[in-house]
Amino acid sequence: MTARGRRLLLVEDELEAQGALGRALERAGYEVDLASDVETALAHLETRGADLPDVAVLDVVLGADDRGGLRVLEALRARSTRAAVIVVTAFANVANVKTALNLGASHLLEKPFRAAELLSVIERLTAARPDPGEAVSQAFARAGLTRRESEVALLALKGLSSPEIAQVLTMSDKTVRQHLTRVYEKHGVSGRGELFHLLLPI
Repeated sequence: MTARGRRLLLVEDELEAQGALGRALERAGYEVDLASDVETALAHLETRGADLPDVAVLDVVLGADDRGGLRVLEALRARSTRAAVIVVTAFANVANVKTALNLGASHLLEKPFRAAELLSVIERLTAARPDPGEAVSQAFARAGLTRRESEVALLALKGLSSPEIAQVLTMSDKTVRQHLTRVYEKHGVSGRGELFHLLLPI
C-alpha cells in the first residue's frame, strides 16, 4: 500500500510544529487526524472504531502531562497491534522510553527533526514486506546473536543511541558498544546504517 489511503494519527501539542508536520504528511498522501492532547487523541480512536490509524506519531510530553503520548500509545495498542508507532521526545526519559518500547513503539525520534526525516522513518516502517519483526528475529538467529546482543541490536534498530540503550538495559555504555561491535561483525556490516538496510531493506 502506498501512502495514499493510509490513515495517520499525529499527536503534537506544539501547534506550529503540528501544522507543519500535518501539512507535510498530507502532501505525502496520508489522511491525517490531528490532536494536541490526550483527550482529543482518544476521541479520534473512539470515533474511528475499526478504522484505526496505520501509523501514529506521538509526542510523549503533551502540555503538563509528561506521559500523555504514552497514554495514547497504550489506548491504541489495546485496540490494534498492527499500527506503526513513532514516539517523539525532546529529551529521552529512560522510564518513558522503557514504557514506550514495552507498549510496542516501533521507533524513537528525538526533537528537533525535519518533516523529511519523519517521512523517511514512516516509509521504512510501513514498506510492504512480510512481518519485519519475524524477519529480524530470524536474521539474528542466523547470525548467531546471543540474547543480550539481540536485545541491544533491536533497540539500536528502533533508533536509540548507545547511552540510551545502556540505560534501558542497565549496562555500561562500553558494554553496549562491545555488543554492537559483535552484532556488526556477525552480520558483516560496518555500522548501524548498514545493519538497518541489511535487515530492513527499503
